[in-house]
Amino acid sequence: MAVKRTISTDDAPAAVGAYSQATTNGSLLFTAGQLPLTTEGELLDDESVATQTEQALDNVLAILAEEGADAGDLLKVTIFLGDIDDFDEMNETYGSYFDAEPPARSAVEVGNVPKGAALEIEAIADVE
Repeated sequence: MAVKRTISTDDAPAAVGAYSQATTNGSLLFTAGQLPLTTEGELLDDESVATQTEQALDNVLAILAEEGADAGDLLKVTIFLGDIDDFDEMNETYGSYFDAEPPARSAVEVGNVPKGAALEIEAIADVE
């Protein structure tokens, strides 16, 4: 039986509540939602949607790297947008992170994203 283990890296913003940056059972890795926060805790909420997308994805990838995984190991990504009208800008930036076999993805508009950011990104990866 696999045992749940938490993952933490200094290369992504620290968890600031009752959650972990990610958890794994040794096969699958689940990230917490990643905001466009720098490792120093600076929220890039005044930056473009493209820049916010880059920062949130970079945070996801830093967490994966802690387990020796990368973008090619992503199985599913969920993007929570504060405004669905930001979809095209997010999508263009998001697409630059993946080659011919991107992960499955959902992108939805939500009532509000924490801290007033334009988006939040969470992911599931294969780390076996």
